[in-house]
This record gives sequence, structure tokens and C-alpha cells, in this order.
Amino acid sequence: MDTARVAVVGAGVVGLSTAVCVSKLVPRCSVTVISDKFTPNTTSDVAAGMLIPHAYPDTPIHQQKRWFRETFDHLLAIAGSAEAGDAGVLLVSGWQIFRSFPIEDVPFWADVVLGFRKMTEAELKKFPQHVFGQTFTTLKCEGSAYLPWLEKRVKGSGGLMLTRRIEDLWELHPSFDIVVNCSGLGSRQLAGDSKIFPVRGQVLQVQAPWVKHFIRDGSGLTYIYPGVSHVILGGTRQKGDWNLSPDAGTSREILSRCCALEPSLQGARSIREKVGLRPSRPGVRLEKELLARDGRRLPVVHNYGHGSGGVSVHWGTALEAARLVNECVHALRTPTPKSKM
Repeated sequence: MDTARVAVVGAGVVGLSTAVCVSKLVPRCSVTVISDKFTPNTTSDVAAGMLIPHAYPDTPIHQQKRWFRETFDHLLAIAGSAEAGDAGVLLVSGWQIFRSFPIEDVPFWADVVLGFRKMTEAELKKFPQHVFGQTFTTLKCEGSAYLPWLEKRVKGSGGLMLTRRIEDLWELHPSFDIVVNCSGLGSRQLAGDSKIFPVRGQVLQVQAPWVKHFIRDGSGLTYIYPGVSHVILGGTRQKGDWNLSPDAGTSREILSRCCALEPSLQGARSIREKVGLRPSRPGVRLEKELLARDGRRLPVVHNYGHGSGGVSVHWGTALEAARLVNECVHALRTPTPKSKM
């Protein structure tokens, strides 16, 4: 086998970043990204894009921290480069505030973000309903710019984009030697995974250019995330809800909650509603699987189930998926020793 033909199923931030990493790290391979939806119509386009990790109960903390650190370092390098504007990556400072004292006042990712510290009493006066807070600088990754930027990287390394709905991973055999499954919620069908479920997120995009600092309630439900062209206000966390249509009552409630934290948002304009379904499960599924059917074999690398933390760990999980693809390629290129009879 001269060139390993790799299909990446899914074109959100996880799929595209995995395709880029495979192109970079796996020698002599061709990469094709296959999806029924590309930007601007993916869940990643709706994501707020702030690098504040979500904890996965079934994934070891040290692994989550490594993924986050690799992602943070990767995006920090972009934020400090001439690519920052095109990629939609920027540094943002702000506050995470709590109505009651958290179990952990220093989260596992505190030494990855920049300048993490406890808020002073003077700073907390801005939020009279809250008793504790943390301030730090992190990164924001705007999907509307970052996804097209990733697509350019895939194409620039010779990769292809194919718009197609996949009903069964076996459809890709024998056209491809290895499949990388980054299909998110599609893995309920493609991988028969009943552990993955939607968590509906509704957000508002508003024009409020005077808002420069992020504000996040410690519960993670209410947040104000400023970006390049708009401010994202959120949000909702509705488990098992597949509805992609915005709800006007929910939008009013989000705006009310955010105005309580930042009263100046009452002057926000050009309010747009967005809805996305986060592909959630107790832990990210990142592993190899060898499918077998009728004497045929199809190596698959799964990389899905990132939930609301996809942007925060996407590059770290993509690097790990690329290493697994490399192992699959090596296995395919290594001849099986013939048994002596």
C-alpha cells in the first residue's frame, strides 16, 4: 500500500482539525472529509468558542488537561500570528463568578489559561449577587472564521471535501483504507452508540461593541462572550432536546439573565438567535476499532462526544486521533507473517 486513503466523517471543528492533523502527521496518506453539512451549517458554527473546559466524568482529568493545554498552546500561537484575523482567534479577559462558594476554587485548567487568580472584593462589587469569582485571560475561537480557515488548511495539504450523507461506515469500504469517525451525534447511528445524546444550546448574537470582557456565571448556563464582530449571549442546556428552532421565550430569558450581569446590554442591537445540538456523552470516545464483515476489515478511529467542550479540546483530541490513524496505517503496511505448516 503506497498511499493510505483516509476518510474523515464530519466537518465540524473536531472533524476538520483531525483532518489537518492527519495530513500533517501521517506520512503518505490522502485525506477526504465527508459530511452532509459544512460551515456555516454545523454545530461548531453556533458554538460560543470560549476556551473554558467542560469536565467529562468518564475521562481522566490528566487526559482532559493535556488535550486542553495542546489546544490552548496551538490557538495562542495563532492569536499571536498574522493569521489571527483570518482564523478568528483572539485573547479575551474576564470573570467567572459564583453565587455560592465552589467545591474547587482552583479548577484543573487554572495553570493553562493566563493570569488566573481569585477576584478581589473591589472587583466583585460589580456583581452584588455573587460571593466569589475568578479572573483570567483565555482564548476565543470564532467558528464562522475558524472553520473556513481549517478547510483551507485541509485543501492546502491536498485534502478533498465531499458533501455526502453517510448511513453506514461500510459504505466507505473499499474506497478508503481507514475511516475517522468525527460525526458527533451521527455516531448514534454510525457507531451504534446509545451513550451519545443531544444537549440543546440556544444563544443570541448581538451588537454591543462596548462589551470587552467575558462574564460567565459559575454554573456555565449564563455567559457573555465578546468577539470580533459580535457578542454571544447564552444560554441553555436542554438534555435530549432535538429541536433546532429558536424559542422566543428562551431568547427573552437569556437576554434578561445577561442584562442582570451586564446592564449595558439593554442597549444591544441586531439580535440574532442561533441553536445548536451539542454531541454529549459521559466521556469523549477516542479509540481505534477494527470492524469486520464477511471477511473484510475496516480500521476505524473514533473521535466524538465532546459535548459543550469541543472547541476547548479539539486540537488535543485531533492530535491523539492522528496518532491512532498512524498506528492503523503502520498495521496495514506491515505484512502479516505467514504461519508455517
